[in-house]
Amino acid sequence: MKLLVAIIHRDDGTVVLDELAARGIAFTRLSTTGGFLRTGNDTLLMGLEESGIEGVLDILRAHCSVRKQFVDAGTMPFMGTLLHAPVEVTVGGATVFVLDVDQFHKI
Repeated sequence: MKLLVAIIHRDDGTVVLDELAARGIAFTRLSTTGGFLRTGNDTLLMGLEESGIEGVLDILRAHCSVRKQFVDAGTMPFMGTLLHAPVEVTVGGATVFVLDVDQFHKI
């Protein structure tokens, strides 16, 4: 048994959640906020057999695109509040952790 933790951009969340549900993959969704841009993320928790990991990774690869976006530099924690010029940053993609699970109980 594995615990897959996937952190994805909120803009990618709806299509990923729909695809997981359509394939019958159970998940728990937590609304989280990224530390760098302080934008919305979805953190997904899934208990899976090892054979199911690659299928979930395929869904994430298909729907969590990396893209460029302009943000106001004044909203970025390290830029201060005096500079308000737009800055191009990379957003999206997915950060995925796969952890071994010693026990799994569904009560």
